[in-house]
Amino acid sequence: MEKFLINGATLKIELADNFLKRLRGLMFRRRLEAGNGLLLAPCNSVHMLFMRFAIDVIYLDENFCIKKIVRDLTPWLGISFCFGAWGALELPSGEAERLKLVIGQKFQRK
Repeated sequence: MEKFLINGATLKIELADNFLKRLRGLMFRRRLEAGNGLLLAPCNSVHMLFMRFAIDVIYLDENFCIKKIVRDLTPWLGISFCFGAWGALELPSGEAERLKLVIGQKFQRK
């Protein structure tokens, strides 16, 4: 578990940095608590098969700068991608709004 800072908030981020961790992602989990997330890296797309809850997806470049924000991606039906992204940060639905995230902002590793 790593900690990332943005807009004065600290997030606890789990890193999915190998094939099996990225493949599993958040599938089959019951929920993701506010202030927590999963960083899939490298990754430029996500699907919502076998998901039980909606998420926000924050696409990042290799410097943790936000390239794209996808809000409230629907369980089972949602799919999203971002050409040129290095990673996809999955957060509970509503976190992008709560944290006031905008394209161009940069996460800091703590």
